[in-house]
Amino acid sequence: MRSPDFARTNLEHLERRDLQFIIEHFPLPGRSYEEIAHLVHTLPTTLESLLNSDYLFREVCGETKLLLNISPFLLFSVLLRRNLRDHRAKPDRKIINYLANLLSLFIRADRLFRVEPHDRRDHKYLVDLISEGEAADPRRRFLIHSHIGNYALFISGLFPAWIEYRYRYQRRPINGQFYVDMGRTYFQRAATHPMARELGLDDVFLRLALLFEAYQRTLNEISSSYLKLS
Repeated sequence: MRSPDFARTNLEHLERRDLQFIIEHFPLPGRSYEEIAHLVHTLPTTLESLLNSDYLFREVCGETKLLLNISPFLLFSVLLRRNLRDHRAKPDRKIINYLANLLSLFIRADRLFRVEPHDRRDHKYLVDLISEGEAADPRRRFLIHSHIGNYALFISGLFPAWIEYRYRYQRRPINGQFYVDMGRTYFQRAATHPMARELGLDDVFLRLALLFEAYQRTLNEISSSYLKLS
């Protein structure tokens, strides 16, 4: 079974340019780029400590022009580690990697509104996704439930002011609590699906369901303090 693009919970997908950026700002005298890259890949705790470092945070966020030289995944990896207090344990790092990957995918509108990258049609209304999920085969249903949870967290995490504006001034019926309820419900449903266990996402989805508002607040802080989206 091919793994969905959102089902990434490790650091293996850091791009070469990310490693280049990290290494250039953490020089190790007497070693080539290839040697250092090998060291970083073979010692996960080394890479984790680098992603948590004040040095890398300042380099990533101190100069806007530098963001062009790194992937969105590295950017969000650094910001999430900075804003989540408890992330030393392996399950916490797994969540951070999942969220960093999710954010890097969903910043593209063509992915945000599609359950799978190559779907022919997009879905801009959750009610349509819910209806489709009820009639879908088990695999598609899992992907839809996952997507609803992911979408609810992404939108309510990065764009809370947009939700509030539409609800208050444009008389839209959907407020922030709607996204919280949807996110919790569908992360919970995705967590209990057999595919979640096969992909190693059952614990991730369960944690996102139980602590949805905590992760939402973290994304709110990232949105307002670093991305200036709200």
